[in-house]
Amino acid sequence: MILGPVSYLDCVVFCAFLTPQLIIHVGFLKTVFVALRCLPFLLVGLPYQFVRERYLVRYKRRSPFVQKASPFEDFVIRCVRYAFANIPPDVGRVFFSKQVALPFLRFRLLRHGYLRSPVHWHEYQDKRFKGIWIVKDPMNKPDVCIFYAHGGGFSMGSPYFYLEFLLTWLSLLSDSGYRNPAIFALDYTLVPDASFPTQLEEALASYEHVLSTVQGPNRICVSGDSAGATIVLSLLLHLANRSRHLEKMDSTGTWSLAKPGMAVLISPWVTLVSSKHQNTTSDYLDAGNLHHYARQYAGGKVSVDDPLLSPGNCRDVSWWKNAAPSKGMYVAYGAEEVFAPEVADLIKFWEANNMKVRSREEKGGIHAWPVACLFLSSSLGDRQKGLKPLIQDVRDNIC
Repeated sequence: MILGPVSYLDCVVFCAFLTPQLIIHVGFLKTVFVALRCLPFLLVGLPYQFVRERYLVRYKRRSPFVQKASPFEDFVIRCVRYAFANIPPDVGRVFFSKQVALPFLRFRLLRHGYLRSPVHWHEYQDKRFKGIWIVKDPMNKPDVCIFYAHGGGFSMGSPYFYLEFLLTWLSLLSDSGYRNPAIFALDYTLVPDASFPTQLEEALASYEHVLSTVQGPNRICVSGDSAGATIVLSLLLHLANRSRHLEKMDSTGTWSLAKPGMAVLISPWVTLVSSKHQNTTSDYLDAGNLHHYARQYAGGKVSVDDPLLSPGNCRDVSWWKNAAPSKGMYVAYGAEEVFAPEVADLIKFWEANNMKVRSREEKGGIHAWPVACLFLSSSLGDRQKGLKPLIQDVRDNIC
């Protein structure tokens, strides 16, 4: 199932779903205040910047992203950049919430001729965690499973906002030859409702659940983007550190919890606070806000530099080798994103120590573009450009 690209009509409908939810969850006065504060940018700043930088500045002087982006992609990313830097997290949280994302997906399905999703998905919840199962045939065991943790700076985002992306991923996995692919998307607790290690504990509990459902650990690929990729890397380190993880005795009487077959990381936030995080003219992330979110995630009880919290700070080779999946890791990131220097450094560290890592740096690319381009790019090829290499790597390593 691959729906068409997001249109300006979709943007209007999204705002129609968003407005009442903002009033309900944020309050009428704060919603009005934030809207009024955004008006100068929307009415003056955005049109001026868009026209000037896209049409009046010489091509070589434009940012690397603008050089390759379509007008629609450029326009939307400018809005996202402003929102990330200026809109409070409690307001941004509503943007990605189930109450907005799910009806918007249903509208998108209806606009493309589907009364209901052609791919099966259902919510799953127990006392320790909650999430969404997406599976081609729910009556049979999956022959491959993606364990996914969404991004959003630990304080925003939901698997419902990513649902169309994940439904597309599953469809492409099926097209690649898997008989019964599945995806489990973790719905972890957001900051400030809880801080570390709550999210890691939820990831561990849900990973155990996935292990009990799939044919074997080598059939599992753990994955995530941005802050979700941080949680995935923390999970891998946690599984490798017998003194820290919640151990479980297996049938042979030994303490163990099997590692996944491989990992796919999209624009991972590998080091939570770093002097190498610098704003770029292309990316929409803001380094100052990122560091604020990181400290909220740490919660004051754990140092923000703790390797288990901030995996990029781990330089223990034996710990990483115990943590690395048997089929290695695949990392996709943009050359222009705020996280690029830290991501590149960690990849070099893994490679220097003979760990199985494959990477793809997108020239002119920005944060989490494999996710964003599915919605914003116009041609089918461009929209699948980010997902196809990930799927091929999964296919090459989980047979």
